[in-house]
Amino acid sequence: MSLIGRKREQDLLDRCLQSGRPEFVAVYGRRRVGKTYLVRKYFKDGFAFYATGVANGKTREQLKAFHAKLREYGDPERTIPKDWFEAFSRLASLLGNEGVQKDRASGRVVVFLDELPWMDTPRSDFKSALDFFWNSWASARDDLVLVACGSATSWMISNLINDYGGFHNRVTRQIRLEPFTLAECEEYYRSEGIAFSRRQMIESYMVFGGIPYYLTLIDRRSSLAQNIEQLCFSQTGELRLELSRLYRSLFRHGDRHLQIVRALASRQGGLLRAELERVDGIGGGKSLTTALAELEQCGFIRKYRDFAKESRGHHYQVIDPFTLFSLRFIEGGDIGSWMAFINTPAYVAWSGMAFELVCLLHVDQIKSALGVGAVRTNQAAWHSSKADPGAQIDLLIDRADGVVNLCEMKYSSKEFAIDKSYAQTLQNKLAAFQEETKTTKAIHVTMVTASGLAHNAYWNVVQNELTADDLFT
Repeated sequence: MSLIGRKREQDLLDRCLQSGRPEFVAVYGRRRVGKTYLVRKYFKDGFAFYATGVANGKTREQLKAFHAKLREYGDPERTIPKDWFEAFSRLASLLGNEGVQKDRASGRVVVFLDELPWMDTPRSDFKSALDFFWNSWASARDDLVLVACGSATSWMISNLINDYGGFHNRVTRQIRLEPFTLAECEEYYRSEGIAFSRRQMIESYMVFGGIPYYLTLIDRRSSLAQNIEQLCFSQTGELRLELSRLYRSLFRHGDRHLQIVRALASRQGGLLRAELERVDGIGGGKSLTTALAELEQCGFIRKYRDFAKESRGHHYQVIDPFTLFSLRFIEGGDIGSWMAFINTPAYVAWSGMAFELVCLLHVDQIKSALGVGAVRTNQAAWHSSKADPGAQIDLLIDRADGVVNLCEMKYSSKEFAIDKSYAQTLQNKLAAFQEETKTTKAIHVTMVTASGLAHNAYWNVVQNELTADDLFT
């Protein structure tokens, strides 16, 4: 299968091959997002050397696996390196040979070290040896491209990207690999002969997000509902126990990160940091700051401010569809069968909230559909402190051209019709927002619907109407 999407990442790798200087590329992102697949497909496995860490392996096992790869690529030494300094010294010798394999198009020597964090076992000299290898030898090779990849995002960021020791400013380029967008999911489904409608693709996104590996598990012979039933609710389902495995693989203290996520998911709009600190067992301080930053860097949560209450600090909200789905339906045990749950009132309520999240994850596409893709914007939310009944807006697009898009997201199987009651609700919400925020910007009510907006007697309270198709651009 050819690469789906990843245009920006491929362009960055193109520039690495053409730069004429040594390149140290850090590729990171959550588990299952396709990091290894991207690197191997882009370079067509034309590596001068490729090794991967051993999951849960001790130092001896890591060195043994590295030694096997050295031998595979032509190193004559028969003994396992006694430490990482020797291992990288032998790698330098191997790469210095005239017959070393080079990238066909650029003539560059490409080294790929996958799952790098696994190699850095406790009390090993891995980091020091890698630092010495790069600074004393590799950084002087204008033909070398070193690609380091890892799912343990916290390790990659603290030890490579933000390191203030030997690796400070050594990483020349970084790729944070994101989940697929809806457009990329559609491209994948089409390439695999999976006959989903766009509505079903959106519902798939509500469950699996845009995680490529999860999409590869879908059986094209079955319906979406059957796939969800099999993968998430059967005793042998591949994703039934994925949630805890996911967080433990990414973070050194994965159970704590999952505890934080559970607390944040207890409220749809998330929690202020001060509220989170009051949750039993979480606390505050530097450890919470670090955990929140790591969760945000992996795309599990977002940090945002209330449009009118910046002084109250940031809200933190879970925005990973699979995490939210797992917490509610798999771990929570709310239902036993997805097939029996679909089309119930509870399903309709869940799909409405899940569609809002899909829209939050496609703000760039919404901006593009509004014709303001190049305009500087800030995304925020707003909760009224005065309106009775309470009013809130989950997505505000605050534009530098003097407009605020007040976004309302509605998911339904047919055209959404604004009735008299809802039109009055929108007008009250708009009035409360203007009164409480004192904004002088124009406010455009923007409807994003799954199946279109009915043009009835009340629809003209809306300035912009977008449909689910706009999320696929």
